[in-house]
Amino acid sequence: MDLQKLAILSHRHPKVLILVWTLFFIVFGYYAPKLSTVLKDHGLFPDGAYVQVEQILSSDFHIPKDPVILVFEKKPSVSLQQFQQFIQQTMFQLQGIDGLGEMVSPLQREGMFKGDFAYSLLGFKHNSQETKLILDEIQRRLPKNKEISVNMTGKPVVQADVNRASQNDLKKAERIGVTAAFIILWLAFGGIISAIIPIVIGVIGVTGTMGIMYWIGTKIELSNFILNVIPMVGLALSIDFALMLVSRFREELGRKPVRQALITTMNTAGRAVLFSAASVFLGLMGILYIPLPMFSSIAIGAMTVLTVSVLLTLTLVPALLSVLWPAIQSEGKPQTDFVQRNIWYSISLYVLKRPVRMGLLASLLLIGCCLPLSEMKLAIPDAASLPQGYHSRIAFEDYQAQFLSRKSSDVYMIAQGKTHDLKKDDWLNAYTLVKRLENDPGVHRVDSIFSSLRVPPEQIYILLQNAKLIEKYKPVIQQFVNKNKMFIHVTLNGESSSQKVMNWLRLWEQKGMSSDIHFMLGGEAKYQQEVFDDIFQNIKYVLRFILISNYLVLFIAFRSILIPLKTIAMNLLSLGASFGILVWIFEEGNFGMEPNSIAIMIPVFIFGLVFGISMDYGVFLVSRISEVYQQTQDNSRAVLVGLASTSRIITSAAAIMIAVTVPFAFGEVVGVKQLGIGIAAAILIDATVIRMILVPALMKMLGKWNWWAPRWMK
Repeated sequence: MDLQKLAILSHRHPKVLILVWTLFFIVFGYYAPKLSTVLKDHGLFPDGAYVQVEQILSSDFHIPKDPVILVFEKKPSVSLQQFQQFIQQTMFQLQGIDGLGEMVSPLQREGMFKGDFAYSLLGFKHNSQETKLILDEIQRRLPKNKEISVNMTGKPVVQADVNRASQNDLKKAERIGVTAAFIILWLAFGGIISAIIPIVIGVIGVTGTMGIMYWIGTKIELSNFILNVIPMVGLALSIDFALMLVSRFREELGRKPVRQALITTMNTAGRAVLFSAASVFLGLMGILYIPLPMFSSIAIGAMTVLTVSVLLTLTLVPALLSVLWPAIQSEGKPQTDFVQRNIWYSISLYVLKRPVRMGLLASLLLIGCCLPLSEMKLAIPDAASLPQGYHSRIAFEDYQAQFLSRKSSDVYMIAQGKTHDLKKDDWLNAYTLVKRLENDPGVHRVDSIFSSLRVPPEQIYILLQNAKLIEKYKPVIQQFVNKNKMFIHVTLNGESSSQKVMNWLRLWEQKGMSSDIHFMLGGEAKYQQEVFDDIFQNIKYVLRFILISNYLVLFIAFRSILIPLKTIAMNLLSLGASFGILVWIFEEGNFGMEPNSIAIMIPVFIFGLVFGISMDYGVFLVSRISEVYQQTQDNSRAVLVGLASTSRIITSAAAIMIAVTVPFAFGEVVGVKQLGIGIAAAILIDATVIRMILVPALMKMLGKWNWWAPRWMK
């Protein structure tokens, strides 16, 4: 991209560019509020055996897929008969709701009553876009009783609450973040015009992207998580990119005519923005290696807002600067002397005089922050990600406490014959399979047609040839057998998320490939195992792609072997430290946070987002150092001047990034809190310990080796 031509174009035709972006904002801004209407659930759905088994259980065995769970609780004074009448009345009132399919009552199936509690299952006919309307209608029809309570929970209900809470979090965070960013910019520039340009770019970038994502959402499945990610990433990047251009333009305007100041700004700060954006884009692209809708939609959303932000920064910002330069100039002249003695110069000089000592001190601090990483526990978010007062969480915890065991996990096995019906050999093979399961040390219990009828497989096969006997045993047969499919309920020792259970599932899935009768595994434990495998089996490709591609971008930018290596190593160190802080805050429950595992997608998102965003500051700082080095060939002076002249901007940019992300830490959804705190912690560490201490200390120690590369590579 010829940035000089772009600068001249912006200077000659600023009104045309302003008009084009105004139309963009109006058109896509109209669709932005509609984005939430096309979003699906969280998007953590693997495309494996779990989905197939879930579909078979729903269609052939009347076990609803992702059901709504109604949890009933009576007071001790209520008789069992009154309790049953209330449940019967509730189930009757729910009949006829459009979109509601299978309804399983505790009055029809064993095991759904326990003491003062009972639960029922409600399945859906339609897709998740219509779920909200159905849930609202169910809630409206639930009877009210002072002695008996009934609350909804289950994945659809929890997800609906997460969506609602996320939208509330977004509104609060945007309000606080934009206001705080404006104040920081005002303080940094000392003028309203200079401060308002980055804010305008941020608002247009986020609003326009949300409108674009609405149209993308009508074509592909998008996770509801992008409602938080787009504003968080979009505001931070748009404002930071614009800040760099405005800052450099103000500096150049003090000593050059407007046109030349704009050209210099685009060739320096504009070039840094371009390389920074390339690093961020590649970091986000790497996330696409994980084959789950959540990761692909987050990556697409963040790459879209990044692209819009860069286009705005390289076209609209110079156009606005061309029009508003008299007002910017009247705000006061910026410091043009690189080495003017200020706080940044003093800090830089102090670090450069003691590079070994300061480098060791910074390294020890970062390693200390990394120590809690060994205790990190990852988990798939559930109802516990909502605040304690939410009814869906309360109902889920009651259901879990009364009807589920934390020491065991359910696995649903579907055995399938080769023909339309189960033949005699299929029955014998299925019986052998059940016996193998019962003798497995990892299995607590096996429920099947064999355990229910207590009859040998040969006799069951004969029984099924007799129409009268089939009618007699119909309830049991329907529960476990449908045509050529047999349902086997396996209860394992251990929690669904435990490594022991996941290893059992992987082992038995391999056995299924060579078994005499084909079988598939499903259930919550299988779901968790597939999600973990999709992430951890592909994370090496994510890391490899991000590290190699970013190294190449940085090498092209600086023509150096060591600078890209050092920059990547610094980023990894700051990310490790931020993950350690995240573990310390959330898993240990510090700063008033409820103790919680780290949501499994958060480290991947933070890595993909922050690795690129950290490059933003790294490229900006090293670009300025490189610029001075090319002029002076003096490494020490280049580091001192580059650090002293960019520290104020980097600090302001980091403060803006933190101001935009920290408000999410005060949200209601745990995953959003973790993302906000994780990004803010990484940026704070990167902009202070890394950029102001460790980077200059290492560059001082390496001297001219910083800029070395073989001639053929240069």
